Amino acid sequence: MPNAKVYNAAGRIIGSIELDPSVFGVRPKPDLIEQAVVAQLANRRAPLAHTKTRGEVRGGGRKPWRQKGTGRARQGSIRAPQWRGGGVVHGPRAERNFRQKMNRVAKRQALLMALSDKAQAERISVLESLQLPAAKTKHLSALLTHLPRAPQSLIILPKSAPDVIRAGRNIPGLTFIRADSLNVYEIMKHQQLLIERPALPVIRSTFVKS
Repeated sequence: MPNAKVYNAAGRIIGSIELDPSVFGVRPKPDLIEQAVVAQLANRRAPLAHTKTRGEVRGGGRKPWRQKGTGRARQGSIRAPQWRGGGVVHGPRAERNFRQKMNRVAKRQALLMALSDKAQAERISVLESLQLPAAKTKHLSALLTHLPRAPQSLIILPKSAPDVIRAGRNIPGLTFIRADSLNVYEIMKHQQLLIERPALPVIRSTFVKS
């Protein structure tokens, strides 16, 4: 049965909690997790490079010289690909589609596997409550000094908390995410997960289908 240490608002250990095996006890399959990460990054990708064909490049409406009698090769336009300033053949286009499809069940299973992998590696800590005296960085930094930290840490909230996010936006390597918006990439990117206790049932109700 996977479990995690529970910390109070002062950063002190107040006990431990058994994590739901249907969420944190799934046997990881690295291939499926990798597929989910690659698909997510591919779906984020926006094609920026865009070249113009000879039909789109400006100019070249007039035939540069007559067809015969000049001794030169025949040319129809100075915007043909072989001309400087001409169109590009087989260049990158903004219409490219990098999207990769992954069915919903496999995506959900990959997320549970990623969470289970963190639980097995003891990279999950539970916060009883994340109530700060004020929305200031110093208060959140003081709390984090008592919690397990890593260069990249992910705090999972049960719902949007603008004050907490405002307090942590200047802390390097710290990311916030709502429990119902979890994704495989963010879980695998961050070495440590800090989960606010009320977020645990939200994760289960969102990603475990009975």
